[in-house]
This record gives sequence, structure tokens and C-alpha cells, in this order.
Amino acid sequence: MNNQLFKPEVLIQRLTLIGLAAVLAVLLAIFSFHIVRISDPYVKSVLSLTGDAVQGQAIFQMNCAGCHGLQADGSVGPNLQGVSKRKSRFGLIHQVISGETPPMPQFQPNVKEMADLLSYLKTL
Repeated sequence: MNNQLFKPEVLIQRLTLIGLAAVLAVLLAIFSFHIVRISDPYVKSVLSLTGDAVQGQAIFQMNCAGCHGLQADGSVGPNLQGVSKRKSRFGLIHQVISGETPPMPQFQPNVKEMADLLSYLKTL
């Protein structure tokens, strides 16, 4: 049996290489996920537009204020003040259209409405 394999230096080197490989795999997965998200046609279309915050506020009042409050300061849903500083534009789009966080319903605004809503949320 080769005792060289069980020396502390060799074990540390192997563990370090395994750790680096794991970190690289995670980074690659995150990068790939980001690329796939950005390539979504709906997201690309929304992000290519400049929204109108006034229209976005009207959309918010009709569809979101019932839970998030008229001033977006929270009620049933969370406070959205400063939300664009906490979440990326993609994260906000995903949150709105996915319905993954009940009790928030899935909401499918058209591309222009979503761009307007993002512009309004940026003002909060």
C-alpha cells in the first residue's frame, strides 16, 4: 500500500482541489441559470422597454394595492418600499408572473404593463 496517499499534505491538496471543483461547479450553475433567465423572450422584451411610472402606478393600484397597500407599505402582502433595491428587475418580473409565493396570485401583465410596473416599483 502506498503511504504517500495518506500523508496530511496530500490529503489537504486533494480536499482543496475537491473544494475548488465544487465552488466552480456552483458558480457555473449560477451563471448558466442567469443566462437562461435573461434569454427568456418575455423578460428580454420587458427589459428592452422604458416603462412609464404613472401607468405603472395605475397598474399597481388596480392589481397589487389590495394586498400591498395603496402606498405599497404592506398589508396582507409585504412592504414594497425600496423593493427595487432589494430585488433585481428579473427577480421582480419573476415574482409578479410566477405565483410561486402564495398567497400572491400569478399575474400575467403584457410586456408594456410589466415595464410600466417595474418603473413604478423603482420609484418606491
